[in-house]
Amino acid sequence: MLLRSKVVAVVGGAGCLGSHLCEKLLLSYNPERLIIIDDFSAGGDERNIEHLTKDTKIYRVDATKYRLMSNIFDSEKIDVVFNLAVLGLPLSLIRPKQVIEVNTQITTTLCELLRKKKYKTLIHTSSSEAYGTAIYRHKPMDENHPTFPMTPYAASKLACDHIVLSYSKTFGLDTAIVRPFNFYGPRAHEKGYASVVTTTINRILDKKPPIIHGDGLQTRDYVYVEDVAEIIPKFYEVEATRNRVINIAGGREIAIKDLIHLIMKLMNYSGRVIYSRLRIGDVRRMRADISLAKELLNYVPKTGYQEGLKKTIDWHRKIREERR
Repeated sequence: MLLRSKVVAVVGGAGCLGSHLCEKLLLSYNPERLIIIDDFSAGGDERNIEHLTKDTKIYRVDATKYRLMSNIFDSEKIDVVFNLAVLGLPLSLIRPKQVIEVNTQITTTLCELLRKKKYKTLIHTSSSEAYGTAIYRHKPMDENHPTFPMTPYAASKLACDHIVLSYSKTFGLDTAIVRPFNFYGPRAHEKGYASVVTTTINRILDKKPPIIHGDGLQTRDYVYVEDVAEIIPKFYEVEATRNRVINIAGGREIAIKDLIHLIMKLMNYSGRVIYSRLRIGDVRRMRADISLAKELLNYVPKTGYQEGLKKTIDWHRKIREERR
């Protein structure tokens, strides 16, 4: 199955990962048409996709609205949907009901459209937050790791995965689920709860000390956003992904404290660091097992921390210069 000459929709295509995915699709897959659907209410930003406007059609639409979405799908004759639309973790700590309802409704709308044959294949994006903190003591988190979501956002993402899998199994639909761990890079939402990288870079640029929440020994498995965007289209083209959840990550564990000190080093910052209280719902430990992605998709993360962080720092500096 090839994406070439297919009509492809990216729901949430104006966000960080969504916009990078749109670039990859246009540069490497030659779809017949690329449709971006985003209401720009959360992490979506018009600046992320303004360079793509000649090659795409953009709908500013709330993806929970079935009738509006159905009209778009009827008009555009869409073949494949990549779903990245989401209300994020920070909002779930303030308005949990809204986050749960919106995230599950978007997924349900897309599943209903698929059930009614408005398009052919759904590639849905999950989150490593669905796992909660690692409980394996001596091995990384594989796709069979128990799920203990620690925030309403995480619970909503796990619920969305189950909605997709249940529709797929009940109605014989063509679906696959990408489960990225903590991605970072250019265009990350600057106010994001989980964006330690973005927050630290911006604080140093603002001549403020970086903040470490808790003891800083919490670990994450960070992966550069372009590496994630590059592998997502393969979930469509490789049929062995169907009806499965597959981890995408760097396959490496790094303590938040060490990550922040690496950013400080790359930015030539030698000032003080502030220690603050642990954030609500902060997962203690994460390290992904990516062997299934390697086996099925030949996935190998390409971008190391030094290279990825340098690119991210350079992007933030460039954006600041452009805004002056």
